[in-house]
Amino acid sequence: MFDILVYLFENDLHPESWVGGEALAGTLAEAGFDDDEISEALHWLTELREVATQPLLREPQADSLRIYTADEASRLDVECRGFLAFLETGGAIDAATRELIVGRALALDGFRLDLHRLKIIVLMVLWQQEIPLDVLILDELLAGDEAFDDASLQ
Repeated sequence: MFDILVYLFENDLHPESWVGGEALAGTLAEAGFDDDEISEALHWLTELREVATQPLLREPQADSLRIYTADEASRLDVECRGFLAFLETGGAIDAATRELIVGRALALDGFRLDLHRLKIIVLMVLWQQEIPLDVLILDELLAGDEAFDDASLQ
């Protein structure tokens, strides 16, 4: 699934093309992706779009402290949580976007979440929301070929 997300970004397939999914599924199939992977990725992207448009029950305050639950902490290691804090303190994301990223990361059952995969999730969330990316933040998200190396995504 992560290979598909990277493919979408690298080929500049805009979030508008994610709606519906049939044409996008055809494009992804032509690119050689497996039907199960395509289905899983399109489902995740559809949920991202739906969740991103729903208001939060309670908007996090800018000066609030995020305490991760035991389940969240077990799924998002210290490196991942530190990276989210880095993005937030650097102004790349706000608290609401952080919550969307955490929610989308935790929605990935069956995947080991590491920093490389979290960066892909962050990139997709920011891209879907059409949040302008600072060049330095984009470099950090794309840092190291290993982040987008097929071997690291398996």
